[in-house]
Amino acid sequence: MIEIDIEKENKAIAQEYKELLRISYQTLSDEDKKLIRKAFDVAVDAHKDQRRKSGEAYIFHPIAVAKIVASEIGLGATSIAAALLHDVVEDTLMTVPDVERLFNPKVAQLVEGLTKISMVQKDLNVSMQAENFRKMILTLNDDVRVILIKLADRLHNMQTMDSMQEDKQTKIASETLYIYAPLAHRLGLYNIKTKLEDLGLKYTEPTIYNEIVSKIKETKEEQDSYIKDISDVLKTALDAEAIDYIIKGRPKSIYSIRRKMKAQNVSFDEVYDKFALRIVYKSTPHEEKFLAWKIYSIVTDYYRPSPSRLRDWISSPKSTGYEALHITVMGPKGRWVEVQVRSERMDEIAEKGYAAHYKYKNGATEENELDAWLNLLKEALESSETNAVDFVEDFKMNLYSKEIFVFTPKGEIKSLPKGATSLDFAFSIHSEIGIRTRGTRVNGKLVPLNFELKSGDQIEVITSQHQKPTSSWLDYVTTSRAKTKIKNVLNENTKKIGEEGKELLTRKLKHLKITLNESVVNELVNFFKLKTSLDLFYRVGIGAIENQQLKDYAAQKSNTFINFFKNKIKRSASSTADEDIHKPIISSNYDLLVFGKEHDKLDYKLSPCCNPIPGDDVFGFVTINEGIKVHKKDCPNAIGMQSNYAYRIMTAKWIDSSQEEFKAIINITGMDVLGLTNQLTKVISNNMHVNIQSISLSTDAGIFHGQVTVVVQNNTILKKMINNIKKIDGIDKVTRVYKT
Repeated sequence: MIEIDIEKENKAIAQEYKELLRISYQTLSDEDKKLIRKAFDVAVDAHKDQRRKSGEAYIFHPIAVAKIVASEIGLGATSIAAALLHDVVEDTLMTVPDVERLFNPKVAQLVEGLTKISMVQKDLNVSMQAENFRKMILTLNDDVRVILIKLADRLHNMQTMDSMQEDKQTKIASETLYIYAPLAHRLGLYNIKTKLEDLGLKYTEPTIYNEIVSKIKETKEEQDSYIKDISDVLKTALDAEAIDYIIKGRPKSIYSIRRKMKAQNVSFDEVYDKFALRIVYKSTPHEEKFLAWKIYSIVTDYYRPSPSRLRDWISSPKSTGYEALHITVMGPKGRWVEVQVRSERMDEIAEKGYAAHYKYKNGATEENELDAWLNLLKEALESSETNAVDFVEDFKMNLYSKEIFVFTPKGEIKSLPKGATSLDFAFSIHSEIGIRTRGTRVNGKLVPLNFELKSGDQIEVITSQHQKPTSSWLDYVTTSRAKTKIKNVLNENTKKIGEEGKELLTRKLKHLKITLNESVVNELVNFFKLKTSLDLFYRVGIGAIENQQLKDYAAQKSNTFINFFKNKIKRSASSTADEDIHKPIISSNYDLLVFGKEHDKLDYKLSPCCNPIPGDDVFGFVTINEGIKVHKKDCPNAIGMQSNYAYRIMTAKWIDSSQEEFKAIINITGMDVLGLTNQLTKVISNNMHVNIQSISLSTDAGIFHGQVTVVVQNNTILKKMINNIKKIDGIDKVTRVYKT
C-alpha cells in the first residue's frame, strides 16, 4: 500500500488554490475571492475521505476543473465556485438546498444543473449515453455555464485517464469525439476543442496517435526553422509599417492531421499544411479591419496566395463569434502555409469564446450576454420528445457544420450551415413561415425547395395559408431546426388521421363480424406487414387499405388452422433460403475471432461498412436483430457506436486465419509506363497465397488507373503484396478500398 504524506499533500492543495486565483481571466474583487475561498473550503471538507483511481486526493479534480473554467474558458467567480463544488451533491451527503444556503441561488442552480447531467435514470430501450447527452443539452435552457463547466470536467477527466482500463478509455474517448469536442467548437472554445480531439484520438486510435506524435517530434526542428524563415521575412515588412504585433508558429493538431490523412487517403509526409502562422496585432476598435487587410496585403506581397482558400471571417464573423482572416500562401520549397490574422480582441474571443464576448461589450454582465449565446444553441431543443439518439444526431449535425452567409429580401445577413437549402432558410426566419412555404426565389429566380444555397445568395420565401409540409420535405432540409418542426407537424397530422382511421376500421370490421380489439389490431399489423398500430390506423384513414384487403384478412382469420400449417411450411422453406442469403462470410469454422476477456467463440458477421479481414484491429457490436457484427476499429461508424451504445461493444481478437480466405479490393494509380500491366500482374501472381479474382486497368492522358480484387488469407499477406506493388517503377499510390 502506498504511504501518503498528508502534510505534503495539504501543501500541494494550498498551492493549487493560490494558482487558481492567480490565473483567473476575470479581475476578481474581494467579494469574489471570499466566495471562491468558501467554495474551496466546503469542497475540501466534503471530499476529504475520497481518492481518485490514481490514488491522489479527490479534491485535486474539482480544483483542476475550476482552473480550466477560470483561465481557459475565462468565467467569473460564480462559475469558479460552482466548478469547485460540481461533485459535492453527487458524491457526498450535501444537497442542493445546502449549497444555496451556504452560497447563493446562482451557484446552487449551476451545481444542480451539473448534478442533473450525471444522475441519469437507466432506460434499457435507448442508449444511456444519448439520454445523458440529451439531458446535458437541455440544461442549456437553464444556463450555458453548466455546459462550459461540464466541458472543463470532461477535459480534466480525459487528461487523467491513464489509470483506467482500456474499454472505459475507449468509451469515454468516443463520447468526447462524438459530442463534447463538437460542443466546444460550437461555443467557440477552439483550444479546448483541439485538446479534446487530440486526447480522444489518443485513446480511440492509440497506434496512429503515437505514430503522428513521433513524426511531429522527428520533423519539429525542420518545421521550426521553416516557420522562422517565413516569420523573419514578415517581421521586417511589418516592422517597417510600425505595426504592433506578435507572430506565433502553430503546428496543426494531431487530430486534424489524422483527419486529413483519412479524408485524402495520404500519408503523414503527404499532408502539406501541417503548420500555420498566426499574426496577432494590437489595435483600436476603429482601426481593427483596416489593419487586418493591411497585414493581408503585406503577407501577399511576399508570398503568393491561393485565391480559393481566402477565408474572411472579419466582414462576416462565424455564428460562434469567431473573427479572423485566413490566408493560404505558397511558402518556400513549394509548401502551402496557412497565415491567420487576428487582432488581440479576436484572438481572445477565439481562445475564450463566450467569456471574452462580454468583456468587450460595454456595461454587459456575464448573465446579460448569456441570452445571445443561448439563441445560437437552442435550435435542437424545441422538441425533446424524439428518440434520444436521433435527438443527439440532429443536434450534433449542426455543431460542426461550416457556415454560409445569405441575405433576406431586405438585405439582412443570415448565417446557415453549409449545405442548407432554401426551405432551411424559410424555417430559420420563423417556423410558421417554414410550415407555410409554397415556393422560394433565389436571386430573383424561382427555385425548388431543396435548392442548395451559396454564400451571397438573396432568398425570398413565398407562403400560402393552405400549404402544409409533406414527408418528402424531410429530404429537402439539412438543419435540425427544420427537421424537428416538419416532424412535429407530420406527427400531429398522422395522429389526427390515425384517430379517424381507427373509427373507420371499427365500422368496416363490424360489417365483417369482427370486433376491433388489441389482438385483432396485432393480427392486422402483422397481416399488412406494418410496424405499429398507428401505421395501421393512418393507412386506413388515408384510404391506402381497401375493403377487399380487409375481406382477405377476414377470410384468412376464419381459416387460421389451415393457414397455420401453410405458414409453417412456407416459413421453414423461406428460412432455409434466408440462411443462404444471410449466411456469414465465414461458415466452416468460427475460431477465427474470439470475443471478450474469456476469448469466447461466438457466431458473428463481418460488417460490410468497413469490410474487416483477419489481422485488422476490430471490435464486436451486438445488434438487435442480426447478432454480433464485427467492425474495424477505425470504421467511420465506430465513434458513434462506442459513444451511444457502449454497453453493446465487445472486445474482439483474431486468433487463427489459416483456413479461410478473404476478398480485398486494391486501387492503383501511376504513370502509364510501357510494360506496367505485365509487371503488375507478375508481382501479384508471384505473391504466395494470393489469387486474383478480377482486374480492371485503364489509362487516360498518361495516367494509369487500376482496380484489382484479390483473395487473401490475412492482412499480413495483403500488406506484403501492397508493398511489392509500390516498388514497381511508375506506381504512385496503392490503397485498399473499404466499401461503404
